[in-house]
Amino acid sequence: MTSVLSTDELRSRIAEALPGLRRDLEELVRIQSVSADPERLDQVERSAEATLALFRAEGFDAEIVRAHAGGPPAVVGEKKGPEGAPVVLLYAHHDVQPENDPADWDSPPFEPTERDGRLYGRGAADDKAGIVTHLAAARALGEDLPVTLRLFIEGEEEVASATLPELLQKHRERLEADVIVIADSGNWDIGVPALTTSLRGLIRVDVEVRTLTHAVHSGMWGGLAPDAIMAITRLLSTLWDEQGDPAIKGLVSGPAADVDYPEDRLRAESGAIPGLDWIGTGSAVERLWTKPSVTVTGLDAPKVAGASNTLVPVSRARITVRTAPGDTSDNAVRRLQDHLAEHTPWGAQVTTTVVDTGEPIAIPADGPAYDAARRAFEDAWDGTRPIDMGVGGSIPFIAEFLETFPKASVLVTGVEDPDTRAHGANEGLHLAEWERVLLAETLLLRNLHPGS
Repeated sequence: MTSVLSTDELRSRIAEALPGLRRDLEELVRIQSVSADPERLDQVERSAEATLALFRAEGFDAEIVRAHAGGPPAVVGEKKGPEGAPVVLLYAHHDVQPENDPADWDSPPFEPTERDGRLYGRGAADDKAGIVTHLAAARALGEDLPVTLRLFIEGEEEVASATLPELLQKHRERLEADVIVIADSGNWDIGVPALTTSLRGLIRVDVEVRTLTHAVHSGMWGGLAPDAIMAITRLLSTLWDEQGDPAIKGLVSGPAADVDYPEDRLRAESGAIPGLDWIGTGSAVERLWTKPSVTVTGLDAPKVAGASNTLVPVSRARITVRTAPGDTSDNAVRRLQDHLAEHTPWGAQVTTTVVDTGEPIAIPADGPAYDAARRAFEDAWDGTRPIDMGVGGSIPFIAEFLETFPKASVLVTGVEDPDTRAHGANEGLHLAEWERVLLAETLLLRNLHPGS
């Protein structure tokens, strides 16, 4: 029978394994697995192979799988625990975001570099540290593994997980679990752990506004014919009310947890300029977690440099709506289209194209798995209880797991903190906090054993 290890024993094992885990993470970061770059798809393959080798070395029966020939590589595997033990599926992803302009980085983006207690590099946090967190728990528990572990390390999360539904259905029996641990989120602050229990969804819609069949001279026709930029800016301005709340009727809003988000943190983490006023109404966490937001993330119009005295006939904008838990993408798309049709000025022609969507999530945060997680987090953070945190961003694939495995308890955890800068320049992992994350997941797996 598997022995139940004490917290001190597991803390000691994590500390002993940490240098090797750090080396494993750095080797993964050096692989430029940018799934959005066709020129680096060979690196995505390389990162899948490196991930596979790491877990095979810990005793996993694992392989690389694809939804179809030439599809993105995912790593699927299993390491059996005691007969009748709970089954836990560990999720992370091995692909990363583009680094964009390397000049914006203080050190080379794919050369892991430590500064002031952080390890910098693309993927150092999102999400290669998540991969190594799962690896650490398996390595620390070793032959004392109290549960059966299953593994799903995805290779296309940063490009919207297009083949994920097919993969989940194709390998459903190999992935089915009592508990799913998704290591792709973060904690509330340094020293304050969190479980992510809600996420906003999103819709992205391209809007084209046309007022003329061709460009004409602004001196000859200005003042009579509305140009497309005039029309689209008038239309876009109707998307918010005077307070900055979305003015689109029928979007869902809801209450948020009673969590204080200090003003100094809000300003530091957002990069707000001095004196900037916040938009919207309600508490800060409501506006960020459980109310919708509307953003114009792109606008097609002539550049100022070289602009001519011309009435522009057509202009385009990309509108992103973050949808609150309880809403649906279908509802949000319909409500946005209705709003645009109602507020189109001067008889302009408006065409909308849905780019992509993702559903909002509200996860029931109760039951034995959540009890086990909260005990684990409290022990790893020396008595600090985790908070239930919302996330304003979207992780659409979580809905796929909830739909495919409706009986499983889904725990969304992660290694990020308010200064991680995932997706941006100088992405970094707080190393001391990461060690707590490693211990927390190891304790969670121990706590899930019926005899713990």
